[in-house]
This record gives sequence, structure tokens and C-alpha cells, in this order.
Amino acid sequence: MSKYVVLKSFSDLEDDKHIYRKGDKYPFRGKAKKSRADELMSPDNKLGEPLITELESDK
Repeated sequence: MSKYVVLKSFSDLEDDKHIYRKGDKYPFRGKAKKSRADELMSPDNKLGEPLITELESDK
């Protein structure tokens, strides 16, 4: 399971406008959909820059 951390604060329009602050884990509950995580990790979102990054797993 992938884990993500927030790079830049934003309000998630697809999660009841939950506010994520830099350093928060994403998502704050449950599992992230791969398509949504990919969108937030790329500049292909409304803010035009990566907002989260995937953490390296401890394999």
C-alpha cells in the first residue's frame, strides 16, 4: 500500500474540501485512489503543481 505526504497545503475538492497542510499524510483516512493520487502528484490539477509525494516503502 502506498503512503503519501503533502508537499503544499491545499483544500481537497474531492474530499468535502478537507484542508491538508504541508507534512500531513494523504489521505487523512482510508486509502487513496491511484488516479487521484497520480493527479495530485503531477501538475495536472487545479493548482498546477505537485501537491503530494509518495513515501518510500519499508520493504
